Amino acid sequence: MTITTSTMKPVQVTPPKVERSPDSAPTAVTARLILEDGSTYEGVSFGATRSAAGEVVFNTGMVGYPESLTDPSYCGQILVCTYPLIGNYGVPDPDERDHLEYSLESTRLQIAGLIVADYSRRYSHWEARRSLGDWLYTGGIPGLSGIDTRALTKKLRHAGTMLGKIEFTGQPIDFHDPNKENLVAKVSIDRPVRYGKGTKRVVVVDSGAKHNIIRSLITRGVEVLRVPWNHDLKSETFDGLMLSNGPGDPALYRDTFEQVRWAIDQKIPTFGVCLGNQMLGLAIGAKTYKLKFGHRSQNQPALEVGTDRAIMTSQNHGFAVDASSLPAGWREWYINLNDGTNEGLIHESGLFRSVQFHPEASPGPVDASHLFDDFVSLVGR
Repeated sequence: MTITTSTMKPVQVTPPKVERSPDSAPTAVTARLILEDGSTYEGVSFGATRSAAGEVVFNTGMVGYPESLTDPSYCGQILVCTYPLIGNYGVPDPDERDHLEYSLESTRLQIAGLIVADYSRRYSHWEARRSLGDWLYTGGIPGLSGIDTRALTKKLRHAGTMLGKIEFTGQPIDFHDPNKENLVAKVSIDRPVRYGKGTKRVVVVDSGAKHNIIRSLITRGVEVLRVPWNHDLKSETFDGLMLSNGPGDPALYRDTFEQVRWAIDQKIPTFGVCLGNQMLGLAIGAKTYKLKFGHRSQNQPALEVGTDRAIMTSQNHGFAVDASSLPAGWREWYINLNDGTNEGLIHESGLFRSVQFHPEASPGPVDASHLFDDFVSLVGR
């Protein structure tokens, strides 16, 4: 087995000088967003001039588009931003050091396409190095502006998430359902990578891990071994298991949740995030299901069950655990205050737990960051 070792260094941040500049991506090309029900929305291209298809979803966050667009959980999806002004603070340069990205949440754009109401071609921010349009253009991702995103979002809320396609003249493309393919295999690493130093080792199963999950563990003094989604955990020595976020239907990833079942049998402290919550649920015999339009924002309230404590959370998921299918010894840890859906699981021993939201944030509030402290305190006892 080949393991790449990463030695982390202190981050030195020097505010660069930034000059405002107009967007250099094509400006006069139009294209259409076509939904599977036949609805059509015409817009102006500000990204790559290539057709693309996927699942159309919406995010109600006001900020954080660089982090969101590099979140592997969005793989295969055409993202609709409900906040009307997008692009006004540009995009930072990638900052990849020792196999870990510091400015973004992965090393590339993950979305299939982007839909906005009002794209800002001029941007200003001390970290900005290019426009959002240039970033999409060079990354091969189409973007459309001038779309009535309010009307589009109302349709998706009423009818549910739909398949869609961004189609340019002369570039016909078929609809494509990304949830029928193994998206995790596309976004996971292909060999183990080690980060940081510490007396405790946590294995992170990379099903599309946001890099701030790894950063959050490293800063708490543990060694992290990041492994592919289907890695044989029995071949490793470790003290704790972290199940990452990721895209797609969790029921397709049996290779992963069967590994989780083994770790539970070994009584290895386990913490899951987002897809990791669903993986833990499937590993213990619970069921998952697809939400009507999912939770994608940075303002989702989650209540800790049995208390009056609620936190604001960052979320990005389209599937959930069916709480009524939990086996004996398990209970809901958090629930969503908007719709009552499951937001976390915990075993009566406290050793095994997961949340459907993102305690690592990036973007979003850091109300739940203490959950990493709680997990690390369980590791290596």
